[in-house]
Order: sequence, then structure tokens, then C-alpha cells
Amino acid sequence: MGITKSLRMGKHHQNLLNNLEELRKKAGLTQQQLSESAEVSRKSINAIENGIYVPSTVLALKIAKTLGCKVEDLFKLPNN
Repeated sequence: MGITKSLRMGKHHQNLLNNLEELRKKAGLTQQQLSESAEVSRKSINAIENGIYVPSTVLALKIAKTLGCKVEDLFKLPNN
């Protein structure tokens, strides 16, 4: 299954800001290491970092746990 079929996008995904790349690098992890810990593909981590894919709640929680932070530290809605 290709990345486009395996990932679901929210209708307003462009309105979600994320700090995943910054926090992942601060933790000293590669995309591959984070993907293995969160049990997803490296392409999924890359797509999240690039704002192409909004993760499920379960995936967001797994990523936050791996990085030792809160989901709110990873993802934010823009101030409007």
C-alpha cells in the first residue's frame, strides 16, 4: 500500500502546526529511529514533519511518549 493510500488527511490539515522535526532532533533521534519506536514507517514520520499528514491520536501519543513530551508540544493550531 502506497503512502497516499495508507495516510488519511484531515480536511484542514494545513491549519496544524508541528514541531516534530525540531523535537526529534533535540532528542537525538533519526526519522527511522522514531518510526521504529512509534511503529510506523519512516515515510509517515517524514510526511508528518512536512505537514502532509496529520497523525491519528494514537500515533501522536506514541510519538510524544517516545520524545518525552506532550502532544501539545508537538502539534498546535495557529493563533487566529
